[in-house]
Amino acid sequence: MKASLLCGLAVVLGLAAVPALAHHSFAAEYDGQKPVTMTGTVTKVEWMNPHARFYIDVKDESGKVTNWELELGSPNGLMRRGWTRHSMKEGDVVTVNGSLAKDGSNLANARTVKLADGKSLFAGSASETGEAKAGQ
Repeated sequence: MKASLLCGLAVVLGLAAVPALAHHSFAAEYDGQKPVTMTGTVTKVEWMNPHARFYIDVKDESGKVTNWELELGSPNGLMRRGWTRHSMKEGDVVTVNGSLAKDGSNLANARTVKLADGKSLFAGSASETGEAKAGQ
Protein backbone atom coordinates (compact mmCIF):
# COMPACT_ATOMS: atom_id res chain seq x y z
CA MET A 1 0.00 0.00 0.00
CA LYS A 2 2.76 2.42 0.98
CA ALA A 3 4.71 1.61 -2.21
CA SER A 4 1.71 2.27 -4.45
CA LEU A 5 1.06 5.57 -2.68
CA LEU A 6 4.68 6.65 -3.24
CA CYS A 7 4.50 5.53 -6.87
CA GLY A 8 1.29 7.52 -7.41
CA LEU A 9 2.84 10.58 -5.79
CA ALA A 10 5.88 10.27 -8.06
CA VAL A 11 3.65 10.12 -11.15
CA VAL A 12 1.68 13.20 -10.05
CA LEU A 13 4.87 15.18 -9.36
CA GLY A 14 6.33 14.09 -12.70
CA LEU A 15 3.25 15.26 -14.59
CA ALA A 16 3.27 18.58 -12.76
CA ALA A 17 6.81 19.23 -14.02
CA VAL A 18 5.90 18.80 -17.72
CA PRO A 19 4.65 22.41 -18.26
CA ALA A 20 7.86 23.74 -16.69
CA LEU A 21 9.94 21.74 -19.15
CA ALA A 22 7.98 23.12 -22.09
CA HIS A 23 8.94 26.72 -21.29
CA HIS A 24 12.08 27.92 -23.01
CA SER A 25 14.62 30.62 -22.34
CA PHE A 26 15.10 33.49 -24.77
CA ALA A 27 18.67 32.38 -25.52
CA ALA A 28 17.55 28.85 -26.40
CA GLU A 29 15.35 30.02 -29.28
CA TYR A 30 16.32 33.59 -30.22
CA ASP A 31 19.56 35.36 -31.11
CA GLY A 32 19.93 38.69 -29.31
CA GLN A 33 22.74 39.55 -31.77
CA LYS A 34 20.30 39.42 -34.72
CA PRO A 35 17.94 42.36 -34.27
CA VAL A 36 15.14 42.83 -36.80
CA THR A 37 12.66 45.57 -37.66
CA MET A 38 9.70 44.71 -39.87
CA THR A 39 6.43 46.31 -40.88
CA GLY A 40 3.45 44.25 -41.90
CA THR A 41 -0.27 43.61 -41.72
CA VAL A 42 -1.59 41.61 -38.76
CA THR A 43 -3.15 38.33 -39.92
CA LYS A 44 -3.79 36.64 -36.55
CA VAL A 45 -3.53 37.39 -32.81
CA GLU A 46 -3.31 34.65 -30.15
CA TRP A 47 -3.85 36.03 -26.63
CA MET A 48 -2.96 33.01 -24.47
CA ASN A 49 -0.38 31.72 -22.01
CA PRO A 50 2.47 31.21 -21.73
CA HIS A 51 3.19 33.75 -24.51
CA ALA A 52 0.84 35.82 -26.62
CA ARG A 53 1.68 35.65 -30.32
CA PHE A 54 0.71 37.46 -33.44
CA TYR A 55 1.36 36.96 -37.12
CA ILE A 56 2.04 39.56 -39.80
CA ASP A 57 2.38 39.52 -43.57
CA VAL A 58 5.58 41.31 -44.55
CA LYS A 59 6.24 42.34 -48.15
CA ASP A 60 9.87 42.39 -49.33
CA GLU A 61 11.42 44.67 -51.99
CA SER A 62 10.35 42.33 -54.80
CA GLY A 63 6.74 42.23 -53.58
CA LYS A 64 6.92 38.70 -52.14
CA VAL A 65 4.79 38.36 -48.99
CA THR A 66 6.05 36.28 -46.06
CA ASN A 67 4.04 35.52 -42.94
CA TRP A 68 6.01 36.01 -39.71
CA GLU A 69 5.22 34.72 -36.22
CA LEU A 70 6.06 37.16 -33.40
CA GLU A 71 6.24 36.07 -29.78
CA LEU A 72 5.28 38.46 -27.00
CA GLY A 73 5.31 38.16 -23.21
CA SER A 74 2.48 36.64 -21.20
CA PRO A 75 -0.97 38.23 -21.41
CA ASN A 76 -0.69 39.38 -17.77
CA GLY A 77 2.69 41.00 -18.44
CA LEU A 78 1.31 42.69 -21.54
CA MET A 79 -1.65 44.10 -19.62
CA ARG A 80 0.76 45.60 -17.06
CA ARG A 81 2.45 47.36 -20.00
CA GLY A 82 -0.80 48.85 -21.31
CA TRP A 83 -1.94 46.18 -23.75
CA THR A 84 -5.44 44.78 -24.01
CA ARG A 85 -6.56 41.83 -26.09
CA HIS A 86 -7.91 44.44 -28.53
CA SER A 87 -4.72 46.53 -28.88
CA MET A 88 -4.01 44.80 -32.17
CA LYS A 89 -6.54 43.46 -34.67
CA GLU A 90 -6.36 41.59 -37.94
CA GLY A 91 -5.75 44.11 -40.71
CA ASP A 92 -3.76 46.55 -38.55
CA VAL A 93 -0.37 47.63 -39.91
CA VAL A 94 2.35 47.41 -37.25
CA THR A 95 6.11 47.87 -37.02
CA VAL A 96 7.95 45.39 -34.83
CA ASN A 97 11.45 45.51 -33.33
CA GLY A 98 12.80 42.25 -31.98
CA SER A 99 15.25 39.39 -32.31
CA LEU A 100 15.28 36.66 -34.94
CA ALA A 101 14.97 32.96 -34.18
CA LYS A 102 18.23 31.01 -34.19
CA ASP A 103 16.86 28.35 -36.54
CA GLY A 104 16.29 30.77 -39.43
CA SER A 105 12.50 30.30 -39.46
CA ASN A 106 10.03 33.17 -39.89
CA LEU A 107 9.87 33.61 -36.13
CA ALA A 108 11.02 36.49 -33.94
CA ASN A 109 10.72 37.61 -30.34
CA ALA A 110 9.11 41.06 -30.34
CA ARG A 111 10.58 43.77 -28.13
CA THR A 112 8.38 46.71 -29.18
CA VAL A 113 5.33 47.02 -31.40
CA LYS A 114 4.39 50.34 -32.98
CA LEU A 115 0.70 50.50 -33.83
CA ALA A 116 -0.81 52.28 -36.82
CA ASP A 117 -1.87 55.21 -34.60
CA GLY A 118 1.79 55.76 -33.66
CA LYS A 119 1.48 54.32 -30.15
CA SER A 120 4.38 52.04 -29.18
CA LEU A 121 3.90 49.18 -26.75
CA PHE A 122 6.61 47.17 -25.04
CA ALA A 123 6.14 43.49 -25.72
CA GLY A 124 7.10 42.11 -22.32
CA SER A 125 9.57 39.74 -23.94
CA ALA A 126 12.46 37.99 -22.24
CA SER A 127 14.88 40.26 -24.09
CA GLU A 128 13.52 43.24 -22.09
CA THR A 129 13.83 41.57 -18.72
CA GLY A 130 17.51 40.69 -18.97
CA GLU A 131 16.89 36.96 -19.50
CA ALA A 132 18.35 37.33 -22.99
CA LYS A 133 21.58 38.83 -21.70
CA ALA A 134 21.87 36.33 -18.89
CA GLY A 135 21.30 33.41 -21.25
CA GLN A 136 23.73 34.50 -23.96
